[in-house]
Amino acid sequence: MAKFDKIAVLERMGSTGMVPVFYHKDPEVAKQVVKACYDGGVRAFEFTNRGDFAHEVFESVVKYAAVECPDMAIGVGSVVDPATAALFIQLGACFVVGPLFNPEVSKVCNRRCVPYTPGCGTVSEIGAAQETGCDLCKVFPGDVLGPKFVKGLMAPMPWSKLMVTGGVEPTRENIQSWFSAGVFCVGMGSKLFPKDRVAAGDWQYVTDKCREALSYVAEARKQ
Repeated sequence: MAKFDKIAVLERMGSTGMVPVFYHKDPEVAKQVVKACYDGGVRAFEFTNRGDFAHEVFESVVKYAAVECPDMAIGVGSVVDPATAALFIQLGACFVVGPLFNPEVSKVCNRRCVPYTPGCGTVSEIGAAQETGCDLCKVFPGDVLGPKFVKGLMAPMPWSKLMVTGGVEPTRENIQSWFSAGVFCVGMGSKLFPKDRVAAGDWQYVTDKCREALSYVAEARKQ
């Protein structure tokens, strides 16, 4: 069962403005990354469903975070079908993210009051997702669509809450461009977690990078 309800999860995403996106097959590595992000100020974390037995790693991470990161909402990403969504919700997913929009996933998530953030690449897809109860939609791939897509959509649909993933970097210029366009939050993956840093167990680097990125978000929102 999800530790936080939909309203609490969206509040965490919105208040911080950034959701780290990460996967690792080793539960111990995943736990350390989650803790490093938490120490850096992150309060919503997306663990992607990208490897064999990813659900087992996820279960371990959720149990760890419940004790070590009590205010962290742990969600699952890369979900494309309702069965997978149901599996991860049963393991404690507080939100579900996908690279595409599947209305059947909306039904599963809505039944349990868990936010579903589908990946959308057109205005019509976002509109269709909103009709099924998706309060937050993911603009994906962000590096292909760009900030102009977000700005263009927000003009006629200003009620939209958008998270952009893909092409987001922990730099002042990049983050400023997305928030100036009107995003609700950003999802950030490899730029926060360089493979060499993760391999070396340099968790302080991850903490510092998260803190830096969140400072850019706060700065962007003031402008």
